Amino acid sequence: MFGRVKSLDAILATAEKKSLHRSLGAFQLTMLGVGAVIGTGIFVLTAEAAQKAGPGMLLSFVIAGIVCAVAALCYSEMAAMVPVSGSAYTYSYAVMGELLAWMVGWALVLEYAVAAGAVAVGWSGYFTGMLAHLNDYAPFLPNIVIPHDLANGPSGGGTINLPAMIIALVVTGLLVLGTKESAMFNAVLVVIKVTALTVFIALALPVMRGEQFAPFAPLGFSGISAAAASIFFAYVGFDAVSTAAEETKDPQRNMPIGLIGSLGICTIFYLLVASGVIGSVGAQPLLAGDGTGLAPGSTDLTAACHAIGDQAVVCSKEALAWTLREIGWPQIGNLVGLAAILALPSVVLMMMFGQTRIFFVMSRDGLLPEVLSRVHPKFHTPYVVTVITGIAVSLFAAFFPVGALADISNSGTLFAFAMVAIAVFVLRRTDPGRHRPFRTPAIGFVAPLAVAGCLYLFFSLSGYTLALFAGWAVFGLFVYFTYSRSHSHVGRGLVEVHEEDPDVPPMPVAPLPGGIELD
Repeated sequence: MFGRVKSLDAILATAEKKSLHRSLGAFQLTMLGVGAVIGTGIFVLTAEAAQKAGPGMLLSFVIAGIVCAVAALCYSEMAAMVPVSGSAYTYSYAVMGELLAWMVGWALVLEYAVAAGAVAVGWSGYFTGMLAHLNDYAPFLPNIVIPHDLANGPSGGGTINLPAMIIALVVTGLLVLGTKESAMFNAVLVVIKVTALTVFIALALPVMRGEQFAPFAPLGFSGISAAAASIFFAYVGFDAVSTAAEETKDPQRNMPIGLIGSLGICTIFYLLVASGVIGSVGAQPLLAGDGTGLAPGSTDLTAACHAIGDQAVVCSKEALAWTLREIGWPQIGNLVGLAAILALPSVVLMMMFGQTRIFFVMSRDGLLPEVLSRVHPKFHTPYVVTVITGIAVSLFAAFFPVGALADISNSGTLFAFAMVAIAVFVLRRTDPGRHRPFRTPAIGFVAPLAVAGCLYLFFSLSGYTLALFAGWAVFGLFVYFTYSRSHSHVGRGLVEVHEEDPDVPPMPVAPLPGGIELD
């Protein structure tokens, strides 16, 4: 079960036989990372973090950022050493065997596809709000109200979230057209949202007041931990850069730059934005009669917000725009909301980009039907799996709420991050002589810290989320043992080797006595 290890040499040979076009440089990778990270987390979930931790959400951002930083160092070593698509799935296959690799790939569905659905729902809320207030943006434009049934899923009292579904399908079309074109589109959106956050910081920080930061942790460290587990979604996506390794020029140099550079930029922005919100309008949570915090998204919190006329940042679904309106910049607030509408599709794009590349590699290894790894003859993209993923994401976005999708996404992400840290640590000992263009510093400290941090945040998630993750894992095991195990190339003794003729098929290798298989 744990003996099916696909060697790094075989992984690199497989990639050469059915590879993707290399077109991305260091700048594009960094922009892809920033585009994937800055989005729903800071634009939508800031209010939820404030309700859980109050001003202590600053520490929540730091905790989540530290976990991501040590994970990024581990990702950088693996991505530079194994510059192929697949991210944590590929790395796990090379170190810990096929079963764990399958579970990692299965968990990444939660990270990428479910997260893409969550962002699409967040975008829909901004978009419908803008249409309903068009007259505020331009007096000559009429307000447009989308029927409630078509703008909300069943959990919101509607039938289908049509705007969220449409944006997911539009992004799918962009990904089919090509990686370079998608990256160029993404870079434009990155500039828009970075500009919006910069304007917010410039206007909010000068009016900060020290008294707004007290009490710093009204719900104690448990509130800070809960907020860190939720706000971790604000960092989800930086590892999507590693899924683009096979499409990167000079990956040994550019992958570490893209991973660590994008994470550093985003962390600085998050701390400045959060400080601006807390210091300008306050971020104290609304409490129940017994002094406990009201759960974000609950009917009790909705009632409490209604009682105070929604005059608290924890009541807002557009925290940054609301803050600017409260401190005397209503039109700038409207523009920040507009920037979110323009920018959030880039996050949907990167989440779907990562998901399609994971499925592409799993298909290339035989664990999923090989039709999924077909590459379009004109656009050079894995179009079959892209279309299938796009349909699935559009359905998530159409019928599920943003909060539930975000938490479920976090569970898969944390599991995958922990497995990569373990893989780097193990590979240093099992294959110490392999060339490593980028070496994770203090691996004996960094890798265990990454694993411990991921476990800490994982078990800070709600019991409901953990139960869903367990159910998804059980379903994944069922798929593996009923289909993937018997179709696996490694299990069937098909190992890719370097051949001058790309049409030469892989050589079958007979299993050794006792059921041990060559890789």
